[in-house]
Amino acid sequence: MTIQHRTVHAADADSRLDRWFRRHFPQLTQGALQKMLRTGQVRVDGKRAEANTRLARGQEIRIPPLPEGPAPEPVARDRQVSAEDAKALEQMILYRDDSIIALNKPHGLPVQGGPNIKKHLDGMLDALCFEKEERPRLVHRLDRDTSGVILLARDAGSASRLAAAFRGRDAEKTYWAIVVGQPQFQGGRIDMRLVKQGGGPMGERVVPAEGRDGVHAITEFSTVDVARRHATWLELKPLTGRTHQLRVHCAAALECPILGDGKYGGHAAHLEGMSHALHLHARAISVPHPEGGTLEVTAPLPPHMLESFATLGFEKPRNTAPKRRG
Repeated sequence: MTIQHRTVHAADADSRLDRWFRRHFPQLTQGALQKMLRTGQVRVDGKRAEANTRLARGQEIRIPPLPEGPAPEPVARDRQVSAEDAKALEQMILYRDDSIIALNKPHGLPVQGGPNIKKHLDGMLDALCFEKEERPRLVHRLDRDTSGVILLARDAGSASRLAAAFRGRDAEKTYWAIVVGQPQFQGGRIDMRLVKQGGGPMGERVVPAEGRDGVHAITEFSTVDVARRHATWLELKPLTGRTHQLRVHCAAALECPILGDGKYGGHAAHLEGMSHALHLHARAISVPHPEGGTLEVTAPLPPHMLESFATLGFEKPRNTAPKRRG
């Protein structure tokens, strides 16, 4: 057993030091690592470090002699992905490089598991490892019934940097929605605080908060087209990322529920002869790329929204290829 020195590679950049050790030395317990940190045996660029120290590419980690032994048995997880599901996932790919995979999530596919949810995106990500040993990681979410662009990070460093971009509002998200009715104004900013409300036949809902209760929620909106006043194509840009923010803002602030959104619009959210599926689509994302520059990805509309566009006479949108600038 000897002292080692290892350089932090790009894939591990911005990882916590304790997570870096778990990844590279799984036989080392958290308690043993904490003792080494307290006594100064583990150092980063020659300096003492804490378990939550964030690593940077090119830093050198001093590793004291470690206990030998096999890695602990991993918790058994069933990650078998059927050939059919794997093929469907690959067909969702809009963009892929060493750091990021962008998917066009279909309407109705949950992003993560929950009560009575057996099939979800997170449970199938092993099918998207390709040449990497690590499975991709989710860095943000979409509602089950919202379609469109969702990003996956292909390593820990990329996951950390992308998550920071979403937290810091450096990621710009653009949604398209068809709403029932026509807003009073062609565009503007909605600033309405929201609060979760449990119970009732519709389950947990998000509602406008009274006074200064709830959480701050801001959405910018603009009208793209109007179909004889009974439906409007809106472009929505959430400046905050609250649960069901766009759905509540359209129904409560604009008094124009999103087409198909019975949860927040009731019967008023449906139009005769048109799909009852939610007409909300994460059309585009612009985000700082973990390796530099900016990545811009656009997702084609799902089938039910394309059909509604044709019925309402909205111009069929052009699909643009992803691009990385800078």
